[in-house]
Amino acid sequence: MDLPSMQGNGVEHIPTFLTSLAIGLLIGLERERNPSAKAGLRTFALIALSGTLAAMLSQLMQSPWVLALGMFTTGMIIVSAYFGPHAPGEDPGTTTSAALLVCYLLGAMVWFGAETPALMLAIAVTILLYFKPELHGWSQGLSRRDLISIFQFAVLTFIILPILPNHNYGPYNTLNPYQTWLMVVLISGLSLAGYVALRIVGQRYGAPILGFLGGLVSSTATSLVYARHGKSAGMLQLSVIVILIANLVVILRLAVEGLAVSPRSLPTLLPILGSGLVFGLAGTAVLWRRLAKSADLPLPEMTNPTEIRTALGFGLLYALVLFLSAWLSDIAGSKGLYAVAVVSGLTDVDAITLSSLRLYELGKLELSQAVTAIALAFLANLVFKFVLIATIGGAQLAKRCAIGFAAMGLGMGAGLIWLHGNLGFF
Repeated sequence: MDLPSMQGNGVEHIPTFLTSLAIGLLIGLERERNPSAKAGLRTFALIALSGTLAAMLSQLMQSPWVLALGMFTTGMIIVSAYFGPHAPGEDPGTTTSAALLVCYLLGAMVWFGAETPALMLAIAVTILLYFKPELHGWSQGLSRRDLISIFQFAVLTFIILPILPNHNYGPYNTLNPYQTWLMVVLISGLSLAGYVALRIVGQRYGAPILGFLGGLVSSTATSLVYARHGKSAGMLQLSVIVILIANLVVILRLAVEGLAVSPRSLPTLLPILGSGLVFGLAGTAVLWRRLAKSADLPLPEMTNPTEIRTALGFGLLYALVLFLSAWLSDIAGSKGLYAVAVVSGLTDVDAITLSSLRLYELGKLELSQAVTAIALAFLANLVFKFVLIATIGGAQLAKRCAIGFAAMGLGMGAGLIWLHGNLGFF
């Protein structure tokens, strides 16, 4: 990174100090609104400028201790301002103190040429400070079980993943412990986001949010829960909407997985997924017009998606599907791959999607084969869930869900016809 030159009359450094001043004013503007904060617009602006000045003097004197001394002095000023007894219930000011130290360091970043990251961080800090009530409410809405889920995801991601070897093993060189566990982290992360959000929002935002978040966690579990509730006449239409939205989210999950594992596949994969999504949305919209409002929607009980047992189960399934796909595509061509896609897709679309894209990245599958396998797995999954819905929810629920399911299936099928038509298969 090129540091600012100290030659000239100094006028060229005015934009740098203006940027620093803007950062201090932005954060200070939010703190000014807080009655308990002992620092506001002027204090934060001065602290940001002092960080920039300290960084400039540190460069001039070629001594990092100037910057460190400036930070120490700022810390002492903060301590003295907040030293002493506080009235009952008064904010002790720890948040504002931390914000002041961050503001000083952001001012130093500006001098060393990192204006864009400093501005981005300043905006993020301001947002964190402003949304304190909402963040406090969200944290209070998390149960002990939810916190355990977050901690388990941290274990999966930051403890287990880094220690796994990133080398290919076994037949066809398809088994890679690091890559396999990375897929576990990806799916667990998507599911955890939906799981936590579902626990926070609860019933407050109705069928669309419940369907969306339920689809992030588990579209199958969501479909089964609302298939049971769909037997009630008062819940029939709402259950249909939740089930259809949850299954539309599966398409969005597949797009995210494609982006994460194989961005090169997106120009071919997205039109297939997009056609299924557009057709499915059209079918859902037809039913949406008849939706009756309800203030009492049942919250589906979901299993923790980050439990070690659940993660290991998905990891083993992914590795097995990966191996079978490579093996059968080698000895039986695309027919073997498609057979694995249909069978595995009955209960889990993620495993065949990730394994197909992984094999494509390894050069063991053509892109058209990988995309076709994903589409077939999705169609098989739709059929499997429709049978479950008809069995558990009855004929009335199945009849209404058939519209949306058929629309998704037709859209995905149309995308496949387009793909193979462009390849000259028809």
